[in-house]
Amino acid sequence: MTAIYLIGLREGLEITLVVSILVAFLVKSDRRHLLKWVWAGVAAAAAISIGFATLLEVGAAELSFEQQETFEAVASFIAVVFVTWMIFWMRRMARRMAAELRGKLEEAIQVGTFAVAGMAFLAVIREGLETSILFYAAAQGAKDTAQPLIGISLGLLTAVVLGWLLYASAIRINLTKFFTWTGALLVLVAAGIFKYGVHDLQESGLVPGINTYAFDLTKALPPDAWYAELLRGMFNFTPQPTVLETVAWVAYGIPVLVLFLLPLLRKQQPAAPKPAPEPANTSA
Repeated sequence: MTAIYLIGLREGLEITLVVSILVAFLVKSDRRHLLKWVWAGVAAAAAISIGFATLLEVGAAELSFEQQETFEAVASFIAVVFVTWMIFWMRRMARRMAAELRGKLEEAIQVGTFAVAGMAFLAVIREGLETSILFYAAAQGAKDTAQPLIGISLGLLTAVVLGWLLYASAIRINLTKFFTWTGALLVLVAAGIFKYGVHDLQESGLVPGINTYAFDLTKALPPDAWYAELLRGMFNFTPQPTVLETVAWVAYGIPVLVLFLLPLLRKQQPAAPKPAPEPANTSA
């Protein structure tokens, strides 16, 4: 549930920020009559996203075991692609997102009210569909089917509260730092989803090695222990993974995390001291 909460918080805050920027722009420019079109676009995007998530669940339930495992593996890999693209895109766009959204909304206003609704719809639907796929992929294998729903609901609710407080200027947070550190955590979550996708392929019989284990930590991490459940829920860490699962986790998690944090590490490196100027030659 922790991993799904983080997904809901991160994706939900992006959606909330987008909506708050659009609303604030209309309010400050004395165009409140257009707010209903923004909310119409947001509502349509939310409805389609929820419908898409439901379709994923219903469609997978009609498949055979092997087909369902393959379907879940594909969904996991698509989710990994989405989350990887999203965290790198958000790291780059966090500072100039507001100006870009205002510019697009101003262009839409010149076209007409339906263009305003369409612009709001397009701004939200991408995040909504990403959230649906990430939720479906991260929720696979949950022991309690209510936990994923609770996690995503709490994450989205927290994001809405934070977004409203930001809009009302009640709190100030450094969004660049927020998206950097939540992005780093999501890299580890995505590594777990990638590992789970490989496991699904092994379960379906498309990939061998389901009984070839890399290590066995079941004695140190009993499945019913709270810390084992936390590791499994957050990073999909299992005490007895296969060799291929372990290779998949390391092959994705380490290089992507290094690439994501590399700009931050470079900023923290102390600048090289400037060489002292050579004394002037005063000899005759």
